[in-house]
Order: sequence, then C-alpha cells, then structure tokens
Amino acid sequence: MSFLTEFLKTRGAGPDPSAPSSFGGLSDEQLERHLKVATYGDFTLTDAVRPAYDLRVVPKAGYRRDHFVDSASGVRVPVLMAAASRENLFELFLDLLDPLGDEVDVVLESSHAAGKSGHKDLVREGIDLPVLKSALYDYEEEILDDGCLGIAVLNAKVPLEVQFDEHKLLVMYGQDLFEFEKVLFEHRLTRDDGMKFVTEAEHVHSSTDELAEAFSQLSYEISAEA
Repeated sequence: MSFLTEFLKTRGAGPDPSAPSSFGGLSDEQLERHLKVATYGDFTLTDAVRPAYDLRVVPKAGYRRDHFVDSASGVRVPVLMAAASRENLFELFLDLLDPLGDEVDVVLESSHAAGKSGHKDLVREGIDLPVLKSALYDYEEEILDDGCLGIAVLNAKVPLEVQFDEHKLLVMYGQDLFEFEKVLFEHRLTRDDGMKFVTEAEHVHSSTDELAEAFSQLSYEISAEA
C-alpha cells in the first residue's frame, strides 16, 4: 500500500510526531473516557482508531476529491477519499469493489508487529471477486475493528484500486473514478473537498492479539502470501 503511505503522510500518532501530544497530562480516567467515545453526532467510529483528545478533526461521514503525484514517475493520479459511519462502512467497501471487475488482486497489510519488523504485506493475485467478498464477509467485525489491518484491492488492467486502510478510511484512485463516485452517491455520502480526516491530526490505533490471529486466518483462507 505504498501509494497510500506516501499520499497520507500519516502513520502512528499523526502528521507531526514531534508536536506536543493532546494526550499528555491526562489522567487514566480522562483517557479511558475519551477512548470509549465512538459516536460523534450521527457518525460512529469502529474500534480501530480514536481521534486526538483535543478533537482538532471531528470524525464525520463524507468524501473529497484529491490527487496523488507519484514521486517516481511524476504522474498525477486522481483520488477519492471517503469516511463512513460504522453501520454503513463495510457494505460501502464491498460495493466499491464492483467497478474493479470480476477478477482482482488483493494485498493484506499488517502492522501488528510494527515495533519488531515493520509492516507486512501479503498478496493474492487473480482471485474471483465473489470469492474474495465471501471471505471478507466472514471477518467483517475483525476487519472493521483492527487498527493494524489494511486491505488494498486492485485491477492492474484497468487500472483502478480501492484501499480500506488501517484507519478504516476508503481511498480510491485511478484515472477514471466516475463509477466509484456513483457508489458513494448511492450510499448518500456528501462531497466536501475541504473535509479533513482523522489521519490528518493526532490519533491512536487499536488492535488485539485476537485480531492479529484473525488476520492470519483471513490470509490463509484467501491464500495470500508474502
């Protein structure tokens, strides 16, 4: 998921790790209370990520148009970034896969052992989309709540890509994003090109040993390998 890594410029706590943390000086009670908050207005987060204590970016549903410039080739690639409330998020993700075609490649990204060996990417090429969707359905809750799991699904022949990242944001890129935007419209997401996402401020990720094990099981079921 190197495109996403370079585009967002945000891993771990936020875009500027050297800045003072809004979590500094909090009591255990204050921290626990903040981490338990999942709903902001009509938007519900998954358990994968929580925003900064100072809420410089308040989570909300919507999408924006943007672009990504490949540092190697200089090619400008159109991008759609979207956030959806938990109750709609997984179905939206699966619906966004349809424009990719009947056969896709999938990359499962894990940062469960980031402190030891960094990110790990496992790849399955040439999987039928219905087969992939079926496997993903079996792990819906684990995928939603794992802040150390990202999924990229692509068709290099088109070429288009959908990324469901560790923050549970959806990123689509390719030269023609019309079909993706139709899906976003059908799911009643509003376009806001000034929208900010949780990745663009301090935030924290969450995972568990059980979720890491589920990642391994999903990788095995779809025959994804390093």
